[in-house]
Amino acid sequence: MNSEEEFYDAVTGFDSDNSSGDFSEANHKVAEMLDLDPHQSNRTGKHNGETEIQENGIKRHRTSLPAPMFSRSDFSVWSILKKCIGLELSKITMPIVFNEPLSFLQRITEYMEHIYLINKACSHADPLERMQAVAAFAVSAVASQWERTGKPFNPLLGETYELTREDLGFRFISEQVSHHPPISAFYSEGLNKDFIFHGSIYPKLKFWGKSIEAEPRGTITLELLKHNEAYTWTNPTCCVHNVIIGKLWLEQYGTVEIVNHSTGDKCVLNFKPCGLFGKELHRVEGYIQDKKKKLCVIYGKWTECLWCTDPTTYETYKKNEKRGGEQKKLKPSEDVIKSENDEADDMPEVQDTVQFIPGSKLLWRINCRPPNSSQMYNFTSFAVSLNELEKGMEAILAPTDCRLRPDIRNMENGNMDVASKEKERLEEKQRAARKERAKDEVEWHTRWFHQGTNPYTGTSDWLYSGGYFDRNFSDCPDIY
Repeated sequence: MNSEEEFYDAVTGFDSDNSSGDFSEANHKVAEMLDLDPHQSNRTGKHNGETEIQENGIKRHRTSLPAPMFSRSDFSVWSILKKCIGLELSKITMPIVFNEPLSFLQRITEYMEHIYLINKACSHADPLERMQAVAAFAVSAVASQWERTGKPFNPLLGETYELTREDLGFRFISEQVSHHPPISAFYSEGLNKDFIFHGSIYPKLKFWGKSIEAEPRGTITLELLKHNEAYTWTNPTCCVHNVIIGKLWLEQYGTVEIVNHSTGDKCVLNFKPCGLFGKELHRVEGYIQDKKKKLCVIYGKWTECLWCTDPTTYETYKKNEKRGGEQKKLKPSEDVIKSENDEADDMPEVQDTVQFIPGSKLLWRINCRPPNSSQMYNFTSFAVSLNELEKGMEAILAPTDCRLRPDIRNMENGNMDVASKEKERLEEKQRAARKERAKDEVEWHTRWFHQGTNPYTGTSDWLYSGGYFDRNFSDCPDIY
């Protein structure tokens, strides 16, 4: 790994099947092993106290972490980076205090937080409305990064993460398929066989002195099986500012093009850079078009909400704005918000800073974070639940699942010294294993994904090989 990649890993953490087996049978097997009996009132969750089963049989997930976030006020990134002058960046190790207690594989899983948008896309008969929902999902997928300046743990080679959410209707599996360069592959499917969502992530780093820019590489693919449609896109560029001194903050910018490979329709979204005076910070503007014309305009902020309106209304509004005409800062009525989000009952009470254009339709609104989010690494409620390790889970999880990583688990529990030592031990174990393979001339083989070609874009991609949920983990590597 070159020094640029190592520096990027150290500072930001944005590391650079159709499944065999029946859905219901696999879910029933998991439920039996986890003792998910809806008639039971609760069960004790390991490390996390009580985990309740509600009367409707849906399991409650935890709402807080076992220990509050460790203060970073006494630490400086610059105190570490200044040691890089004249040295190989690969020799520099960032203190664990700059981490958050999640693996990057778990961070990827946060794409699924707004899965109701995929469900909405599946339910629409109109291809325009499907594209609107897919566009909202693509924007929502990066929203969890807002104010998340702690770096997730770099996944170890062969590390995995699985998540099954029967209440949300999906299951998800990811694997770290390469360490040099770092590549994370993921695959998710609807429990009702209505969608498949998959991709691989390996960003390219650019260091600009005061900021670090991660240019995304890898294709994101969403297949809506009922409609026989496939959508592909890449994520916007992410930039972390003030890595030397000052308060860390991040922005997303660049053009995201979502292509419907069945109809030829496109959605072009422009994530605008901050600009000199911050006027464009977090703003997203774009449009959906068929092969002939623009069908609608999309606008909003990736940190708040996304709206759409017809092109004529949008252009008229913008012309009035340029002429200096007085634009009323209208707020959408509660009825509009409710009607456009009746599938998301817990839509938050947030103060929009997006200029609302009368007649616009709400596509998506960010979820509120827990009241104590600032003490939990600015996690969303969904993120808080990702490392939950409940009673009976260890019996069915792959031994490579990152819930079982001792460094992340100890950091989550507030044992920072132990976490730091475990992190060093795991990294050394990984280096030793790599040297041993090189000595014996043995190549690393991925377990659940294989390198191939994306069937829709023709570009290189990591594809799910299938079989994970059959739960035959006998040949999984010992990485912890």
